[in-house]
This record gives sequence, C-alpha cells and structure tokens, in this order.
Amino acid sequence: MARYHVEAPHTKEQCLADLDRMAQKPQLLGKFDWGCMAGDHTGYAVIEAANESEARDMLPAEMRSRAQITEVSKISPEQIQQFHQM
Repeated sequence: MARYHVEAPHTKEQCLADLDRMAQKPQLLGKFDWGCMAGDHTGYAVIEAANESEARDMLPAEMRSRAQITEVSKISPEQIQQFHQM
C-alpha cells in the first residue's frame, strides 16, 4: 500500500454538505483534519491505498473531482545522504 496526501477543498457554501457526506464514512472522516473553523475550507488527510485512483474513490463522489491527491513517503537520513551523492 502507498500513502497519499489528500486535500479536499470546498467553498464555505459547500462546507456543511461535504461534512455531512464525510460523516457517512466515519472511518475516513477520522483520518481528516479540517481548516474550516479557521476559514480554510479544506480537509487534509494521509491515507493508504493501492493507487491514486483507489485513494480518490474513497472520497464521497461529489468531492472526488475537487480533491488534490499526492503520493507521499518518508525519507530517511540515509536516503538524503544518497541524494547528495547522485
């Protein structure tokens, strides 16, 4: 499984509807942090999935086209040293 950083933006007007949609997926909802209370109407999460398409499909259908999904990984100090040698 790969790890994906998901940003799920919405407008102030879409906020409650998107939160209601996410409430229908409680396990997924628990992975998200939300900026809505600070005026940043975006949900942020790191989720595990087989590929980007699977990660996107975890979201409620209405939110999928707006989501930004990026594969992410940890980098060790040893890998950083290797990068310097390339």
